[in-house]
Amino acid sequence: MILQALKEYYDRKAADPVSGIAPEGYEWKAIPYVVVFDGNGRLVVIQSTEEDHNGRKQAKQFLVPQGEKKSSAIKANLLWDNTEYTLGITLRNDNGVQVTPEKAQERHQVFLARTIAILGGIRDNPTVGAFLKFLSTVSIADLSALPCFKELERGRPNVVFRRAGCLGILTDDPIVASAVTRHLAGATADTGLCLVTGSTAEIARLHPSIKGVAGGHTTGGDIVSFNLRSFESYGKTQEQGLNAPISQAAAFAYTTALNHLLRRDSRQRLTVGDATAVFWAARDDAIAERICDIFGDPPKDDPDRGTRAVADLYRAVETGAYIGEEGDAPLFCLGLAPNAKRLSIRFWHRDTVREMAGRIKQHFDDLKLDTGPRACPALSLQRLLLTTAVQHKYENIPPNLGGDFVRAVLNGTPYPETLLSAALRRARAEQSGERTNMPHERAALIKACINRKSRLTQGKEELTMSLDPTNTNIGYRLGRLFAVLERLQSEASPGINATIRDRYYGAASGTPVSVFSILMRLKNHHLAKLENVGRRVNLEKLICEIVDGIADFPTNLSMADQGRFAVGYYHQQQAFFVKKQTNQEQE
Repeated sequence: MILQALKEYYDRKAADPVSGIAPEGYEWKAIPYVVVFDGNGRLVVIQSTEEDHNGRKQAKQFLVPQGEKKSSAIKANLLWDNTEYTLGITLRNDNGVQVTPEKAQERHQVFLARTIAILGGIRDNPTVGAFLKFLSTVSIADLSALPCFKELERGRPNVVFRRAGCLGILTDDPIVASAVTRHLAGATADTGLCLVTGSTAEIARLHPSIKGVAGGHTTGGDIVSFNLRSFESYGKTQEQGLNAPISQAAAFAYTTALNHLLRRDSRQRLTVGDATAVFWAARDDAIAERICDIFGDPPKDDPDRGTRAVADLYRAVETGAYIGEEGDAPLFCLGLAPNAKRLSIRFWHRDTVREMAGRIKQHFDDLKLDTGPRACPALSLQRLLLTTAVQHKYENIPPNLGGDFVRAVLNGTPYPETLLSAALRRARAEQSGERTNMPHERAALIKACINRKSRLTQGKEELTMSLDPTNTNIGYRLGRLFAVLERLQSEASPGINATIRDRYYGAASGTPVSVFSILMRLKNHHLAKLENVGRRVNLEKLICEIVDGIADFPTNLSMADQGRFAVGYYHQQQAFFVKKQTNQEQE
């Protein structure tokens, strides 16, 4: 199902002349250098293609014949490769010591032999003849005089070739391109029944690498891979890809489609925790094309992009834009995570555009929470996950949590319990310090976890967007009470270094009986210190309203009630903030 959907996506893109997807047998490759030779086969210059993009150097993308999967074998790419193969330059390490000096020329000869095998029959062409002469006569002495030689020697970058006076690279020449096509068409392999297309065709033993998965191997990874006898079919003699027969055309199609979706500038690629998700539709659709805007962090130069994307989604759902044929179109989501040289499928989801749009809208409905004017109303998945991570670092997001989170969003099921427990754990751990332990995104996440589970199991939602004085849940009321007691302490002792939150939040939310008796005694001391009599009366009245009906403080709170404690605490803090802001505006 996954490979079939990716192949169908490739076929649709390949039929679109403006899609930019690579044709069969080719790939888009970032190549930092172009070697320019003249009509006599002499070196002219080696040009860098790197340009500055937002402070980072990026090499230009070229459409070149698909590269070989090399591992430890000596295999040459077709008309492009690294400087060892193409120019015979010996690789040096950071200490300047030569590494495998005798292999550089051996690899160069392999590259030359393959090039002659493909282009030797058209060497009468001036460009081809000059290129073959250049490869046969290029010397380290000529190359070492170039300013970029040290970079070529140290980094072993990939290079392509161009004849001086020509606009395109060598593979853009129609005669050379025809020779490459004939070579690709003439390759032979074992035939069999393709599991993707259902037709008999030549089977791919090795599938092209998939790149762009966050944390994956630098050379790419594989979904279909058999490289040891223990992974192959029991009692059979098939090797490598013959164990899962997929035709060469289908293997090229699904890997090219996936690499296209995973490319650096893709707007259909999203990193969520340790997983990388890609989205695509059976036909061009706004949701698939704007999924990064909806779920991802907005760019620094356009901080409102996510808000606009979510607003457009709401508008489309509410106006019935996805009713009919467009809404019935399939929409796919694939989540991948690195697993050594392989890629693991973290999640796979197929649904209609209409159903997925509705579930994404419900996700943002669950997150809605009153907040300050500076907070982002459209919280990204990564930002929500970061609020569960130690030191708010991506690498500390709990494993598998990202995949479980996305799966719950797309399926419309309750969020994982591990998500709620991770958020509560960070709230307790961060109770001290300048940073608030209950930022908007953490409170929104906790509210969403509780409300979604309550709605799906009891048919109703418990927690509102803003302060709910009618909510009698013990956890919610104690959270409100804790916020009021903290505010009372801050007003009674302005400029205090540490509030009760720094010492007691964790215990108050977990084992209330051990803390609130102390806090209620301190409350009388703080009330006595308030000089504003009216403020003293109002705060005391608010405390009485909250504790009305609470006979005893519970010994402990369940995890769900600890979440309600956190939301009640946040709601009461926001109510103080809004009231203060209103008073300032009136003054």
